[in-house]
Amino acid sequence: MADVSLRLLVLKTHNVVSVCAFYGSLGLTFTEEQHGKGPLHHSAPLGDGIIEIYPLPDDQTVDSTTRLGFAIADPDAAVESAASLGGRVIKSGRDTPWGYMALVADPDGRTVELYRA
Repeated sequence: MADVSLRLLVLKTHNVVSVCAFYGSLGLTFTEEQHGKGPLHHSAPLGDGIIEIYPLPDDQTVDSTTRLGFAIADPDAAVESAASLGGRVIKSGRDTPWGYMALVADPDGRTVELYRA
């Protein structure tokens, strides 16, 4: 079986500024990018890959069923910060069979698992 790793994750939103601020509160550092005549978007390194936040056309709806998980140094502090930036706390931090984890929703409603690194 070949090794597989995630190299690119693209999230599309009507609220680029809010979504970038939310994920920035988790420790991601975004920069503006534009490839050729493509849309202006924001990009941040994520492990060996990249996460990008793109504007979603007005006539399309956000896919809030996407679920993400990140390992970060301090999930409890991130929950507080994320909540102040348009996120919603789903479950406060607690021990689980997979490690210490909290659940929040980003400004678009995507569930985000925050694990203690």
